[in-house]
Amino acid sequence: MSGHSKWSTIKRKKGAIDSKRGAIFSKLSREITVSARNGGEDINSNPRLRTAVAKARENNMPSDNIERAIKKGIGGVEGTNYQEIRYEGYGPGGVAIMIDCLTDNRNRTTPNIRSLFSKGGGNLGETGCVSYIFERKGLIIIDGEDSTEDEIMELLIDHGVDDIKREDDNIIIITPPDNYNDIYEIVHENNIKTTLSEITHIPQSLTKLDEKKASQCLKLIGELEDLEDVQHIYSNYDIPDEIMTKISEEQ
Repeated sequence: MSGHSKWSTIKRKKGAIDSKRGAIFSKLSREITVSARNGGEDINSNPRLRTAVAKARENNMPSDNIERAIKKGIGGVEGTNYQEIRYEGYGPGGVAIMIDCLTDNRNRTTPNIRSLFSKGGGNLGETGCVSYIFERKGLIIIDGEDSTEDEIMELLIDHGVDDIKREDDNIIIITPPDNYNDIYEIVHENNIKTTLSEITHIPQSLTKLDEKKASQCLKLIGELEDLEDVQHIYSNYDIPDEIMTKISEEQ
């Protein structure tokens, strides 16, 4: 996969996440609740819940919040019944955008997303219109200042990783979804600091954007991320480093 501008936005996005801690906790709680509802409360036999709890801990979510969300999922605490919905569409410049939501009111969520697409220079499409571009993978990103690519390769080479590569100051580990949790545990057992770790959808082709379209696309994705019902957004934009830097400085 070419194009690494996507990874260069991680630290900026994590800074934005830190400033919206309450909203992030709400989204994490929803994911934990639905994961427990669908697969049970045992994180050892429920990979989705295990991933959700690990993500919550990475974001310093209090243990009480995590336990409460799990209890809601298994019916131990009264809670909201969330529905999982995926939306697909195109952003400025023809960029593919796929959005996973957890909502208690589809009649609220769909118009909100459709409106943002329309106002943001894109359009909401039919189911399947862009999902074929993405492949579900585990993604772990390590700060390259703390480890070398060779060290990570030696540690994980026998554990079924798909790819290990350095991009700028990061070491990117891509795994099959079923191997993600085991590889994540190995990384953390060796006290290796991660910048980002999640099961995601990685684009198999990229759409390169000029400065105008890049700015419009990032604005649209940012506004979609701010919606309470939105859990994950996947896109195949490719923005040259010099354009990404300029946009980041202007924000």
